[in-house]
Amino acid sequence: MQNGFIKVAAAIPSVRVADCAYNIQQIENMMAMADGQGAEIICFPELSVTAYTCQDLFQQQLLLDEAEASLLKILEFSLGLSITAIIGVPLACENRLFNCAAVIQKGRIYGIVPKTFLPNYREFYEQRWFTSAAMLGEGREVRFCGQSVPLSNRLLFTTTHCTFGIEICEDLWAPIPPSSYLALHGADIIFNLSASNELIGKNTYLQSLLSGQSARLLSGYVYAGSGYGESTQDLVFSGRAFIYENGHLLAQADRFAMKEQLIYSEIDVERLRMERKVNTTYTYHNTDFEHAQFKEIELDAYKTNVPFSLTRSVNPHPFVPKGHDLALRCEEILSIQSEALARRIEHTGAKTVVVGISGGLDSTLALLVCVHAFDRLGRDHRGIVGITMPGFGTTDRTYTNAVNLMKELGVTIREINIAEAVRLHFRDIGHDIDVHDLTYENAQARERTQILMDAAGQTQGFVVGTGDLSELALGWATYNGDQMSMYGVNASIPKTLVKHLVRWAADNMADEASRITLLDIVDTPISPELIPAGENGEIRQVTEDLVGPYELHDFFLYQTLRYGFRPQKVFYLAQRAFDGSNDAGVYSDEVILKWLRVFYRRFFSQQFKRSCMPDGPKVGSCSLSPRGDWRMPSDASVDAWMRDLDALGAERS
Repeated sequence: MQNGFIKVAAAIPSVRVADCAYNIQQIENMMAMADGQGAEIICFPELSVTAYTCQDLFQQQLLLDEAEASLLKILEFSLGLSITAIIGVPLACENRLFNCAAVIQKGRIYGIVPKTFLPNYREFYEQRWFTSAAMLGEGREVRFCGQSVPLSNRLLFTTTHCTFGIEICEDLWAPIPPSSYLALHGADIIFNLSASNELIGKNTYLQSLLSGQSARLLSGYVYAGSGYGESTQDLVFSGRAFIYENGHLLAQADRFAMKEQLIYSEIDVERLRMERKVNTTYTYHNTDFEHAQFKEIELDAYKTNVPFSLTRSVNPHPFVPKGHDLALRCEEILSIQSEALARRIEHTGAKTVVVGISGGLDSTLALLVCVHAFDRLGRDHRGIVGITMPGFGTTDRTYTNAVNLMKELGVTIREINIAEAVRLHFRDIGHDIDVHDLTYENAQARERTQILMDAAGQTQGFVVGTGDLSELALGWATYNGDQMSMYGVNASIPKTLVKHLVRWAADNMADEASRITLLDIVDTPISPELIPAGENGEIRQVTEDLVGPYELHDFFLYQTLRYGFRPQKVFYLAQRAFDGSNDAGVYSDEVILKWLRVFYRRFFSQQFKRSCMPDGPKVGSCSLSPRGDWRMPSDASVDAWMRDLDALGAERS
């Protein structure tokens, strides 16, 4: 385990029906391979020692004896391994036969979990051979392979790094699967040993079950299904194996492969536990099983010499979906924003909305939201008052784009140059106009906000804010300047997503002229334009040169806000996300560490700006609203977070 991740494996071995000697050889080979890859737990399919499709052969004593003798050999083999194996085996107890999963580690069977729900419909006939775990009393022990072993469907297994539970095939398909109770009593990961046959459409439905159950339980879910060797008579087994984490697919096997398969991934147990702590509904349950006795079995400490490596991908842009989902997300977000704004307009009875238009991404998105809201309300676009306010740093490119966009969208245009008003203000407070410091910048931002507020009162409207989630996180706004408005439509939209929203609008909401303008805005460097332009009119004040790349900061923000990860883990994930294996920028460890320090310093020191931020619609899972998702004292110390990074830096040096 490293940084909360535990490596797990799901195996689909080659099998021969009723040939235990052959089957255990395949199981041993796959255990050794998984152990060599550093997997801590491996799960095999249902009845993998005998094969699932033995039918009435399960009533032959020879097969049952062979299964027990074979498991003894696996126990001996496991002495030389670190891995914990979950293996399907039939077990006779008190003149009844159970379809079981045996948990094995270093020569010992720690527990045996029998199947609860036995399908007995259509092609399934399990009740002919097996007895449900429901027929067992609590606290039962059985003698098996020369050991006294707990036998129950209410067993939890605790390793060095996680707690896991087991259910078998049909158990997942029950109205209330056993895994629901196992998770509520502490299981981080559920392992399912399965032998579900293949039918048209069944795979899609199975994946929806696995995704939904792992999401509902806020758990990992590892599913190992029977493969090619089980196919016999009327049934076909395609070899399905999946690893899920909280509804997200991490790894899957190839269906219809005619050979054994072994899949791996790392489940983030720390993330799952954090999700459960935050989601208070998860811990609030009141069922007949709440007071049921679940036995917790502690396994030996996991020790291995195999270096941990993270094989699962880490999304560098967690706020931005991929492929077709991105277009759907953009449409949905704009609908949420515009509906929220439309409701505020109706509630206040405002005749206008006022927006400061700079020719940058954020003000462009805010203007598009206003247009969409007015369209939904059936109002004339002239009720949208767009004000462009050129200043000392305004470039021809952004000014032209601002004016053109307002013309193309048919809104009311006002142009108010702030230069003279700011010069007068500098004279009033005795500030040298040639000193381009914080006062120089903030005075311009506050002058613009004053104009917007007064224009809103003049036109019986309200100011629509343009600041986004990333700027709020970093405090990249002037207090009582662009930090303030009467409704902030972009408040929960991160910078990395703003660009995609504007591009989507260009492709789906615009005529050809405005499309060209919107795409040029997308390509314009992000800047507050508060410092005079260069000799050739180029933007000199590029935001990302000053505070760092927004794709890094948005990544840091998501991991910090969504999961509460400590800085060292955020750094670890960023290494993987920006190592060149993804469609993102490539950053060295030194660069990541540099901007991560900046992120934490600014995030803590700028909370006072967020504590009084205006209303704005929550759009995604992350928000910094002091009335909703994020309540933080403005005077909180960042020292512990910086010490965590200092320790990381010392370790690296």
